[in-house]
Amino acid sequence: MSLLTYTKSVLFAAKDCINIKGPLRTLMSKQLVYSEFGDPLHVVKFRESHVPPLGSQDVLVRMLAAPVNPADINTIQGKNLSLPRLPCIPGDEGVGEVVEIGHHVCTVKPGDRVVLTSRHLGTWRYYGVYNERNIHIVSPNLPLPEAAMLTIAPCMAYRMLRDFKDMKHGQTVIQNAANSPCGQSVIQLCKAWDINTYNIVASHCDYEAVKSHLLRLGATAVHTLEEAEELCASTTSLKRPILALNCLGGRYEDVMLKLLERNGVIIYYGCAYNLPMAKKFLRCDCKFCKFHLSDWDTKATPVQKDVMLKDIVQLMVIGKFKAPLYEPVELKNYVHAFRNTVHCEAFSTVNYVFDFTLP
Repeated sequence: MSLLTYTKSVLFAAKDCINIKGPLRTLMSKQLVYSEFGDPLHVVKFRESHVPPLGSQDVLVRMLAAPVNPADINTIQGKNLSLPRLPCIPGDEGVGEVVEIGHHVCTVKPGDRVVLTSRHLGTWRYYGVYNERNIHIVSPNLPLPEAAMLTIAPCMAYRMLRDFKDMKHGQTVIQNAANSPCGQSVIQLCKAWDINTYNIVASHCDYEAVKSHLLRLGATAVHTLEEAEELCASTTSLKRPILALNCLGGRYEDVMLKLLERNGVIIYYGCAYNLPMAKKFLRCDCKFCKFHLSDWDTKATPVQKDVMLKDIVQLMVIGKFKAPLYEPVELKNYVHAFRNTVHCEAFSTVNYVFDFTLP
């Protein structure tokens, strides 16, 4: 059974080996866990553990789907700015269904579909206990893949497009790593908002298929790095971009700086977040910025988060925003997902989603 054909009967599948009829202290859940930072293929283990009893403001969630993000891999490797306490369960985002609630919980009820809105809470497990302040109800009409991948890449794209430059209809954004989940989110948001996107992707990752997919999503133009470098020395009908989203650095950064309009803005994020902004002298007219979603999360109000999620979900429900291409995998097959994610990062052509509804 795929994510899209999930039915509520799967919720209490016998394969989980979980007894939910007895007291909560006897509840067991299969999950991934790691006790040290390092190579995910070595430090992450598959375990079955007791689920703790609910506190008064806690919510028991049966996870339905959770993606494997490059950011999750970086956390396990110990490379992220913000790291969890060990041992811990990995996974920063996912969608689930509320099973039980604590006595003082008033924001959700059993049967609600929810996503997690804070990092390092652990989604790579069949059952989890979360504080009600860290979950957000989503529409049951939202497809599971879109819901599972809602709270990182789409939110990163939304904030970078909204917070650094006042983008008008018909203006242009340029980005590298355009085939990444965030890059695909940028394309779809810009398409919905009538903003052009100039997209640079790697030539060694099945370029023609990637190009066709991004154009179907709404990309204005898609080029390899080499093609983009050639454009720097020629005229193009595409309006010069006023906003550049830099995930890679190096030549990918250089070509965007050459194409960026005067007084434009370039944002360093993802793999480029920790790069020194040493190329300011090349474009003294432009503004250089850095963005990390966790920085925004710590300052944002609940109202700001709700408005953003509502905007994105509305596009998903009406079919104007789709999840990246993905492959569903069982949690026990995590090695397969890790092996194909660890070295791909922004060049990945497929994303992996732990599907807890698979028979």
